[in-house]
Amino acid sequence: MAPAWSSSTAVRSRPRTTAGSPTRWRTGSRFNRRGRPGGADLPAAGYTVGVDIDDIGAVLESTGASRLFGHSVGGFIALRAALALPVERLALYDPAILVDGIFPTDYLDAFDQAVQAREYARALAIVGRGLRSAGPLSDLPLGVQVAMGKLFLRTPIGREWLQTIHTVPAEARAAADHGGSAQLYAGVRAHVLLASGSRSPGYYAPTNERLAAAMARARAIVIPKARHDAPNIARPAFVGPIAEFLA
Repeated sequence: MAPAWSSSTAVRSRPRTTAGSPTRWRTGSRFNRRGRPGGADLPAAGYTVGVDIDDIGAVLESTGASRLFGHSVGGFIALRAALALPVERLALYDPAILVDGIFPTDYLDAFDQAVQAREYARALAIVGRGLRSAGPLSDLPLGVQVAMGKLFLRTPIGREWLQTIHTVPAEARAAADHGGSAQLYAGVRAHVLLASGSRSPGYYAPTNERLAAAMARARAIVIPKARHDAPNIARPAFVGPIAEFLA
């Protein structure tokens, strides 16, 4: 299973009445980050979290949205944005936030080297082992995982993954560089839902619990039978609590 790198979505809600009962619907604006297909170019100085936060601010202002959803590294970026921007509600799923050394980072050097060498199947195997994003398959020998990676990269999803991999090392480094105590996020005033999957790697749930304890309006939940790629699959068990919170 390939790691699901990141996504950030701005959401605005408006009332609607259906069959005589008031309900709510949500319009989402998916944030296409710089340096990725269809996105703007990165600044000459390269990637920084501040670039993403500025762009998220522009999206919020232009759409009138005040709610964010972030996944993986996108969850880290969305939480950093909530420190600086007028965000009312923030839903995060398996956010790649380094708190008290819980989140693994020892794979980063080897992963970066593989990407720079354009050994993409090896890069996929290294990050999968490092983050344990493939569950039990993460324990397979590296050579076996490289061979599996080569097959995966021939699939439509794999080819899409190749279009973004060049941006990932800098983003992962940025997340690592902003690691520390959960108290770093005590200033977030938004209502925050920190969700993890029961089948996601084991470091997400304790990370969320520590973040929830540090923020005034935050709570952590575990979504049954959900893996790290749950936002990509969007089954009802995942969509339900996220949509309800953002309504």
